[in-house]
Amino acid sequence: IANNDEMAIGAIQALKASGIAMDAVIVGGIDATADALAAMAAGDLDVTVFQNAAGQGQGAVEAALKLARGEEVEKKVYVPFELVTPANLADYQSKN
Repeated sequence: IANNDEMAIGAIQALKASGIAMDAVIVGGIDATADALAAMAAGDLDVTVFQNAAGQGQGAVEAALKLARGEEVEKKVYVPFELVTPANLADYQSKN
């Protein structure tokens, strides 16, 4: 499990260089980058997470507006994420 897709791709490269078969491990990243989607299409990356930047921005603006109006704001605001797997890969490839 990597903190972002680039780290996951680096792990994949290291695993391959060590002679470890990609079907013997599960590798996951975060961000659903174009490179990650290509690695998934190649059968190397198993899962990534699409973090909706527009949703994050909207949540931040809504929180800022509430604060400006003197309203209470939750200490933590969660923005839904989207799990990307080979099963729904095509949906995300079309977005890039």
